[in-house]
Amino acid sequence: MRALLVVNPAATTTSARTRDVLIHALASEMKLDAVTTEYRGHARDLGRQAADSDDIDLVVALGGDGTVNEVVNGLLHRGPAPERLPRLAVVPGGSTNVFARALGLPNDAVEATGAILDALRDGSERTVGLGLASGTPGSEDAAAPERWFTFNAGLGFDAGVVGRVEQQRERGKKSTHALYVRQVVRQFLGEPSRRHGSITLGRPGEDPVTDLVVAIVSNTSPWTYLGNRPMYTSPKASFDMGLDVLGLSRLSTAAVARYGTQLLTSSPERGPHGRHAVSLHDLSGFTLHSKVPLPLQMDGDHLGLRTSVTFTGVRRALRVIV
Repeated sequence: MRALLVVNPAATTTSARTRDVLIHALASEMKLDAVTTEYRGHARDLGRQAADSDDIDLVVALGGDGTVNEVVNGLLHRGPAPERLPRLAVVPGGSTNVFARALGLPNDAVEATGAILDALRDGSERTVGLGLASGTPGSEDAAAPERWFTFNAGLGFDAGVVGRVEQQRERGKKSTHALYVRQVVRQFLGEPSRRHGSITLGRPGEDPVTDLVVAIVSNTSPWTYLGNRPMYTSPKASFDMGLDVLGLSRLSTAAVARYGTQLLTSSPERGPHGRHAVSLHDLSGFTLHSKVPLPLQMDGDHLGLRTSVTFTGVRRALRVIV
């Protein structure tokens, strides 16, 4: 077996010594080419090269959710073809690692490597569904490039938080859960439309859902983690189904307190709920349109402002080692 290891040297929770140990462990079981990323988008380029190669059987992503997202977008640059494309394995190296943990992998890089090697020996893999976002025909964002996401996307409030976190990281701040909490508070205080949202969710054959402040799209559950605590916006979301959406139409102080408490106490059986919450399950496709440009995020990566995004749930898109 020939494998490509994509290493993000800035991975939050792995040292250079740990990366050397992981590379040695993987190289003992397969023919391994290890490449360290050197620029934003490099992991995507490496994934694209692997997808076009005739002899790479496996791509291992060592890094956080952003690294995984780039690799996935590279692998799927010509669309999903699970039987043709290299399989994907993920070694968590970021601060949260939602995708790896949702697959059931340990959050420790060394333990996850051991689990992956065991899975390869046992031939254990699964084919997962993914989300695809694209520009909406006829909108000002019609030419926006397609982008795959592995676990979630968001338009509005949560994407604004992601953007604020990225700004802080560019200033040298370390990515921590405390940093995210602070940016949630700042985003709330700066949110211009907490009571009357601008987002409309449209889907074929159904009445539109209007006046949303935020729309969180989930491809799996949980939505994210606060330390070791999983938080569920759409508990029924699954890699084996379409996309789920949680929409909130009000973010007043009382609403934020209520939904924040519900998130912290959420479970695989119940997520946020109430008069201003809308939950939709197993959607194959829908469009989010906003009256004003709003921030968009996918897998924790801020993608700028958009007024319209079309989402598609693509089942059985990629084979993953588990």
